[in-house]
Amino acid sequence: MSAVDFIFPEFEVVRNSDRCIACRVCERQCSNKVHSYNEERGAMLSDETKCVNCQRCVSLCPTRALKIVKSDCTFRENANWQPDTIKQVYRQASSGGVLLSAMGNPKPQPVYWDRILINASQVTNPSIDPLREPMETRVFLGKKPSRTERGPDGKLKTDLSPQIDLSMPVMFSAMSYGSISYNAHASLARAAEALGICYNTGEGGLHEDFYRYGKNTIVQVASGRFGVHKNYLEAGAAIEIKMGQGAKPGIGGHLPGTKIVGDVSRTRMIPEGSDAISPAPHHDIYSIEDLRQLVYSLKEATAYKKPVIVKVAAVHNIAAIASGIARSGADIIAIDGYRGGTGAAPTLIRENVGIPIELALASVDRRLRDEGIRGNVSLVVGGSIRSAADVVKAIALGADACYVATAALLALGCHLCRTCNTGNCNWGIATQRPELVKRLNPDIGSERLINLMTAWRHEIMELMGGMGINSIEALKGNRMMLRGVDLNEKELEILGISHAGE
Repeated sequence: MSAVDFIFPEFEVVRNSDRCIACRVCERQCSNKVHSYNEERGAMLSDETKCVNCQRCVSLCPTRALKIVKSDCTFRENANWQPDTIKQVYRQASSGGVLLSAMGNPKPQPVYWDRILINASQVTNPSIDPLREPMETRVFLGKKPSRTERGPDGKLKTDLSPQIDLSMPVMFSAMSYGSISYNAHASLARAAEALGICYNTGEGGLHEDFYRYGKNTIVQVASGRFGVHKNYLEAGAAIEIKMGQGAKPGIGGHLPGTKIVGDVSRTRMIPEGSDAISPAPHHDIYSIEDLRQLVYSLKEATAYKKPVIVKVAAVHNIAAIASGIARSGADIIAIDGYRGGTGAAPTLIRENVGIPIELALASVDRRLRDEGIRGNVSLVVGGSIRSAADVVKAIALGADACYVATAALLALGCHLCRTCNTGNCNWGIATQRPELVKRLNPDIGSERLINLMTAWRHEIMELMGGMGINSIEALKGNRMMLRGVDLNEKELEILGISHAGE
């Protein structure tokens, strides 16, 4: 390594020598080989160039002798050339390669959820106590009739096209088997079943052990068609066509060959060690008409018993795209914003392509309503849904339900160290290494997910009660219950909300 290629480690390992008993727990627990034992000195050493700040060693140190701190060694201040930009130039000058990053966009761009406030009832519209009065959080996703119809006998017609029945307006978003571990998938599947919601397989097929969770499973068909066959399509409650995702709009998928091992290889139906590459476009979809053909092919293959979802990234013409999808025969549109997580994406794409989910959702809901086709589809949104408050705000902006992924991984133990693509996840989530996978206990993982979603459901009911609203349906698209702060006139116009104080 030349001198110019050396970049001082981002994190420093601080070890309290008075507390450290050289038990070597940190050495055994670190998959990145940061810690080692020096026989001559009888002391633990640290190679900070390998530290990703996953906090595993800090959490498990029995004497609390460790902490990880941000390095204060930095480049000279320059408002135009930030340290991360300089480091990227050095790395590319050294390697000639495209830089990859995991998880969502970390840049300090506006988070509109935090600039939207929820209204509350006071005197003229009494609030509702969810502990004492009925509160409906159940939702159905799928096509809805444009008007109420009655049969010859005068009774209401209640026949609907296939629907997804959720106990609350939240689902676990797409994370493929391969990008995350068997135990992580098991945790998601078990929790979804217990909660009465759905989880999404991602584009890696469905392990045979998880077919039992079919009624709580959304199976995904991506451009690579990995693991797609008739039994797979029939196994789930719905089928999702993945056209794009928020972290990398216009970019295909890539799971490194190092993760294509054992059951991952068999489930994806590709040889061990071979890279799983999904092309950027579906090679049979170049128009809305082509998309319509795939939608109806999937419906035909499953006897029209399952709703079909089309997932797209939030991009600048998303309202027009959604309008076309709503006419393609799809039952649900899933939109993923630019803060959406990923196992691996080109850094430049993750940080510069796409738009916030808040603006995309508002513009799509308005466009579909203006065209009189809002009932043709349900809207599901994702891309950094972090709390029950975000869910409530999304529904008030027009969503039927939300996808959550990063929040679910955090519940499983993820520390957002953003190195998922390496396969060295110390918490047993984004890895296929058996000794690391076993660190995540599915019994504990599913319990933590159930706890998180149970808490969110209570909070959703509390927030609705405070607004004087007793059902998700009454909240949907109810922008009167939202107010903006620190937003300009154009942002308020797109969101369709008034400023606080109005």
